[in-house]
Amino acid sequence: MRASAQLGEGPTWDHSSSTLLWVDILASEVHRYAPARDDDAVLVVPQHVGAAKPRAQGGIVCNLRDGIALIDRDGTKSWLVYWARDGVRGNDAGIDPSGRLWAGTMRYDQASDEGWLARITGEGAAKVMVDKVNTSNGVGWSPDGTLMYYIDTPTRRIDVFDFDNASGTVANRRPLTHVGNTDGWPDGLCVDADGCVWVALWGGHAVRRYTPAGELDREIELPVDQPTACCFGGEDFTDLYVTSARVGLSDQTLMDRQLNGSVLVLPGVGAGVPGTAFAG
Repeated sequence: MRASAQLGEGPTWDHSSSTLLWVDILASEVHRYAPARDDDAVLVVPQHVGAAKPRAQGGIVCNLRDGIALIDRDGTKSWLVYWARDGVRGNDAGIDPSGRLWAGTMRYDQASDEGWLARITGEGAAKVMVDKVNTSNGVGWSPDGTLMYYIDTPTRRIDVFDFDNASGTVANRRPLTHVGNTDGWPDGLCVDADGCVWVALWGGHAVRRYTPAGELDREIELPVDQPTACCFGGEDFTDLYVTSARVGLSDQTLMDRQLNGSVLVLPGVGAGVPGTAFAG
């Protein structure tokens, strides 16, 4: 889908409506793209928005600059969690197998490790699960719900935790793999039906697939400079959607590679699994 997003992020397939939710963080926009109609509806929200996810009862939950907000079907907005901190905003987020939201934050200037990854229940109980984070990005779970994958981008790692779904807790953080210094920066991720991790490489013009053992299994070059995140969707969850960004690119680069800022779709590259809606 051709777009001109400054910082496109957070693609999420809403299988209840066969639409793709994605955001343009710096434009404060939540997009809902319907591939069957080639229609992209835009909702402008009051703050920069790092992620938007479907809710089980309808509407969406958003990781905004100052906290977690609920937006109902009729457009009514309310804070579920408010944690405003100067210079910090919400970034990527994911929903675990039990419907809890895991929302990350980062400093705008990325000058220090003042971000965090928090777990939020449907009732609004919030707890920081990973602290001293610089740029909280991709988070996802293995198909059996026993592992959680996570990216703090400047580390150039994809990390893996043991995950207890009953309690919503993580333990035993360790690197799954490192991304090479010349290969771009790991950004958003998703996990496929085989338990392999797909990651978008900011500055790397590509998405990669890593096995559960951390081995590089596949790399697909993309016609954009800054792919940001990916998810599986479509009727049978075999289409990989990839968001991208224009921010920071030169005028010449934007002229040469005009798909920067668009949402790409790679049909039939793998097999995903339906995601879980937020329980709130």
